[in-house]
Formats: sequence, C-alpha cells, structure tokens
Amino acid sequence: MLIQAPELAGLRRVRHAFFTRQDGASGGIYASLNGGVGSADDPKAVAENRARMAGAVGVEPDRLLSLYQIHSPDVIVVDRPWRPDERPKADAMVTRKPGLAVAVASADCGPVLFADAKAGVIGAAHAGWKGAFTGVLEATIARMEELGAARGDIVAVLGPTIGPNAYEVGPEFVARFHEADEGYAAFFRPSERDGHAYFDLPAFIMHRLENCRIGRATSLGLCTYSDELRFYSYRRATHRGEPDYGRLISAISLETED
Repeated sequence: MLIQAPELAGLRRVRHAFFTRQDGASGGIYASLNGGVGSADDPKAVAENRARMAGAVGVEPDRLLSLYQIHSPDVIVVDRPWRPDERPKADAMVTRKPGLAVAVASADCGPVLFADAKAGVIGAAHAGWKGAFTGVLEATIARMEELGAARGDIVAVLGPTIGPNAYEVGPEFVARFHEADEGYAAFFRPSERDGHAYFDLPAFIMHRLENCRIGRATSLGLCTYSDELRFYSYRRATHRGEPDYGRLISAISLETED
C-alpha cells in the first residue's frame, strides 16, 4: 500500500508515505487506491481510499490535504484544513502545524516530500517538468525557511516518477531547456524519432534539489510508467487510449510534541 524512505522514516515527529495503487476500494482503470478527487472515479471509493491514507499518516480523513495542481511554482502555507471543493490552486504546501498531512497527487510527475525535523516544518511539492523548470522546488524550500526551517537541516525525497526510458519529448521541449541552460543537455538523450529525445525528469529534479544545498536530497528511483502493478501513469494510460487514470498520493504529516 505504501513506500517509505529511510531518510524520512527516522525523523522525530515526522510521518510520511508514498502510496502505491494497491489495497484500495476503486475498480476498473482506477484499481485500486486512487486518491484523485479530480478523477472521474466513484467519489465514495476515492473518499474511502483517502481515509485509509489519512490513517496511515496519523491524521483524520478531513486533514489529508491536497491541492488543485496547475503545474506552477506556487507554494502555500497551510494552517487549517479545507474541503475538497475548496482546494487552493498551487503545486506545493508547507506547514508547521501538527495534525495536518500535506499531500500531492501524481501519475508520472515527481512528488517530493520535505522535512526539517529540528524546526518542525514539513512540505510537499508536485514537480512535473514545468514546475521543476519554473522553480517549485526552490520556492518550497524558501517557504519552509520562512516558517523557521534551516536549509542545512531539510531532507527531501523524490517519490515514484516517470523514468528516463519512458519520457519521450519533442523538439520544442528540448529547445526550451537548451535555451534556458546549455548544461541541461545532460538530461536528454536521442530517441528513435528524428528531433525527439528522452528526458530524465528524475535527474533534473535531483539536480535542482542538489543546487539548493539542503541537508540531504535523495530519490526512491522508481518509475511509474514501467511498474503497472504498483503505480498509475498518465502517459501509459494515454498510450493505451484510456479515458482517465488514477492518481498516486504522497503525503507527510507532523505529530504533536510529546
């Protein structure tokens, strides 16, 4: 049902999970732990799935909070829960309030969980190519610092993301990166189609995190596209002509002080 990163699992007061698609209540193309409130799945099944996830990270179901994600660099500070139909439009959240789980949905994009256990500040970011390119990771770290986190104490973990052998992109995509920084050529390799290339999104995300000089940045090294048993994949569903896809949830919460 869930995967944990040792780098986060050992931190005091911090609970987290990179949820797989297994052990849920949904059926069909959503089988089975679909957490996407924006999907066309049965809302009752999604609510049950999210309740199970909330329990796994130690919060009440209405305190597992996710966003209306728009592939932006926008980050919000969370201090209270909201209803699913009130989801703010942003792609990352930070909080220092115990009893809330900040969560991001993904199905190929990179989910990144952050924690500074000393300061009691946590965060979650949805980093697709556009969010990573425009600075969502750097913005998340900056907002954590505003809440009292120390950059050198922040741990960040990248969860299941589409891998470099599955993410083929066109020439306009490649050109955008090359124009921004010639060094970004390192994240591409030619594909079989003329002018196209495979993009290494996980490596690009890790590059951006490492440049932030936080305490530690690591990746689970898991590909959503190639592991159908455990993960949903937007690109895999698109290649198959499926009408929709499930969403994976990655969440982190902070327990109250003893």
